[in-house]
Amino acid sequence: MGLSLQTDYALRTLIYLAGRPDRTNIARIAEFYAISKDHVSKVVQQLSRLGYVRTIRGVGGGVELARQAEDILIGEVVLAFEGNMHLLECVATDGVCSIQPACGLRGVLAEAERRQVAYLNSVRLSDVVVPGGQLVELSAAPAKDSKPS
Repeated sequence: MGLSLQTDYALRTLIYLAGRPDRTNIARIAEFYAISKDHVSKVVQQLSRLGYVRTIRGVGGGVELARQAEDILIGEVVLAFEGNMHLLECVATDGVCSIQPACGLRGVLAEAERRQVAYLNSVRLSDVVVPGGQLVELSAAPAKDSKPS
């Protein structure tokens, strides 16, 4: 299964917000990841509608998590953004394939999907964020080859 760009940006946005003690703005998130501000804005709107983030307008406003990171399941976010996560159409729908009645693959794929969803729902946002830590931009990290001066 491949995730859509929108889901990727939603997860990145949540990770960024979970690593911050204060609210931030869409421009900072977009700049940090070097992605379009418009894309981040659309993702933030959807995350807000789903209750994962809160947006505050005006001076001192911005974007922040609406729930604690430990209360946000990665699987729920992925499902909210992806909707159908079926590997093949036949897993969810009867009668779409001529060999479906005798096919053993459908059950295998259904079990793979079940395990995937169960695993993603066992991971909380707080599990993928360094406790109390900030994300570090790759360009800001010291080079591994560099020698101390």
